[in-house]
Amino acid sequence: MRRVLLAVLYTALVATANAGAAEIAPETRAQLEALREGGMKKLMFHAQPQPASQTAFGVPGQPEVSLADYRGKWVVLNFWATWCAPCRKEMPMLSALEAAYGGERFAVVTLATTRNSPQGIARFFDDIGVENLPRYQDPDSAVARDMSVLGLPLTVVLDPEGREVARMRGDADWDSPSARAIVEALLALPAG
Repeated sequence: MRRVLLAVLYTALVATANAGAAEIAPETRAQLEALREGGMKKLMFHAQPQPASQTAFGVPGQPEVSLADYRGKWVVLNFWATWCAPCRKEMPMLSALEAAYGGERFAVVTLATTRNSPQGIARFFDDIGVENLPRYQDPDSAVARDMSVLGLPLTVVLDPEGREVARMRGDADWDSPSARAIVEALLALPAG
């Protein structure tokens, strides 16, 4: 049944997607919203794409990056902190999502916001056994402020143009069938 739904959704996505851009048409947004189950129901798709931060972030001792470096990919951007218990629960599921779909068209980007020491971040990832996610830091919360992050965890979905198209407050099972169906549907959109 899931394959049939994805086939129908793919056909609708191709028919309703904006030519030349990965913008999500209203009909497509409604179909994506229909894929939300359980904790994924908190994922809210925007009527219009929102601008994302252009502020640089990174890992101490390495060149800085920005969200613009991820253009061309669908991005699940997760704001988190080492002291955040729901973040600890959610991070392995984000890791599984990256393992399943990460590549030239999709990435999970984790950004520790507020004060998190590099050692604390390393310990956090080691404790939960996550090795495939970036350990980026936003120590002054500049990116978080730019994107109106008011609590943790908070996850946004960026389209290949680098615009925010969806947002979720709180944790979720990013390795659930619902999350995977949403990612597969986004990846089925024609490249812009």
